[in-house]
Amino acid sequence: MNAQFISSVTKPDSSAMLEVDENDPAFKAAMTITKEDLTKHLTILASDEFQGRETGYPGNDLASAYIAGEIKRIGIEPITGDSYFQKVDFKWISWDDISITVGENRYKHLWDFLSFPDKNVDLGEVDLDEVIFLGYGIDDPKYTDYKRAKIEGKVIMINEGEPMDEDGKYIISGDTQETEWSQYPEKKLELAHKMGAKAVLIITKDIQKMLGENRRKLLGPTVVIGQSEDEEAPVANSIYISSNIAKDIIGSKSKKMIKARKKMAKGKSKSLKLKTDMKLIQKRKDYSLAGNNILAYMEGTDKKDELLVVSAHYDHVGMKGDDVYNGADDNGSGSTTVLELAEAFQKAKMAGNGPRRSILFLWVTGEEKGLLGSEYYATYPVFPLENTIADINIDMVGRVDEKYKDNPNYIYVIGSDRISTDLHDANEEVNRNYSQITLDYTYNSEDDPNRFYFRSDHYNFAKNGIPSIFFFNGVHEDYHKITDTVDKINFDKMTNVARHIFYLAWKLSNQEADLKITNGKA
Repeated sequence: MNAQFISSVTKPDSSAMLEVDENDPAFKAAMTITKEDLTKHLTILASDEFQGRETGYPGNDLASAYIAGEIKRIGIEPITGDSYFQKVDFKWISWDDISITVGENRYKHLWDFLSFPDKNVDLGEVDLDEVIFLGYGIDDPKYTDYKRAKIEGKVIMINEGEPMDEDGKYIISGDTQETEWSQYPEKKLELAHKMGAKAVLIITKDIQKMLGENRRKLLGPTVVIGQSEDEEAPVANSIYISSNIAKDIIGSKSKKMIKARKKMAKGKSKSLKLKTDMKLIQKRKDYSLAGNNILAYMEGTDKKDELLVVSAHYDHVGMKGDDVYNGADDNGSGSTTVLELAEAFQKAKMAGNGPRRSILFLWVTGEEKGLLGSEYYATYPVFPLENTIADINIDMVGRVDEKYKDNPNYIYVIGSDRISTDLHDANEEVNRNYSQITLDYTYNSEDDPNRFYFRSDHYNFAKNGIPSIFFFNGVHEDYHKITDTVDKINFDKMTNVARHIFYLAWKLSNQEADLKITNGKA
């Protein structure tokens, strides 16, 4: 049974007067987080000088140098040596040349077909006089296309999905429920690779939708965490093709294809050798770049072997031509907030009130490329993940969305109860006792169509069973546009949110009780 995650709103009690002891060390430290400091840092990080902070580019290096310089100024020492950086190697992958030609007809990538460069190896130019049609490319006890198929070194063509009978029921499941052969297309590609296929052409019914969803992304390079040059792909090369390309390849065998499809509807597969005059070009262009995660470590006292992570990504989407995408809210606001939190904790420590648990302030790169910096840290953690009690992630906290235009004293909270309800309760408690802002859990709903829970860096901690909470101001019209600039930041709201997050980090790093895991992995 799926857990039912909180998706309501907690509003502050307007009738209650909040009384805070001004000698409370948490309160005193939180008050060192100021609007003026947040404004100063964000104005620098989101300036044109930093060129949109794109991973692998000079502007990102400038941003990492600035953040590291501020950590040093604050007085937090590097973990080892004299560097605050965890180097992250990236590989940028794109198509240098890609096309399909059948006879006299040349088909264009991103218009007639689609192939993801990071999911394919470099095939170069391949001249084909034969393509093997192999049904759905399935090998299952209840249905197989591989019974007598010999495909080693061949290019095969398959249908997407899985066969259905004349009553609309799937052959394999026996009902209207798809199986993993439809849900996980890579299963077919793994099988084809195992059987020696050179490449797989996948006939895709709604190819235009797929092209529309991926065209913009694939116009530029795909970025992955660095891999060795000679690493073998675990799946066969894959090309998603239109029905027009398929018809061109089938040619005069259309009647035999109709008969084959009728057999498949009865659970019997029929492969066909299709004679063709086809050229497939898949030439990849790879190059390596490096980026840095930035780490500021504060050792705790009696519980120093336990670690709290406070994270934000500092990269953005860079430049297009002469236009700078400054990324003030996304995520200059989160990066700046973590800087202020680190300084507040350092001031408290210098006053004799250091945290009981250790804290890692973590600025990650590569978020805009697919959460890559946090994935790298979770794969190669500097501190054992089993000792990491929670991740507090801050991504876009400087703006006010349409819902709260008349009440900017709010924040959306995502993920707080998904692994540990204790984390959710701690966040609510510090809000009652200190912050008194509106905590909105709308985007925490399990059926949230935006799926924000899976779209920021906390998720790479949550995947590993680490309680995680994500603070977010909601969407606005300037997201990933050149208009996401500092002048649109609400610094009063940002200050209140930063102080709230500080109170939560203070509680988690100092409380006696450990967070209990209540819902298992994300």
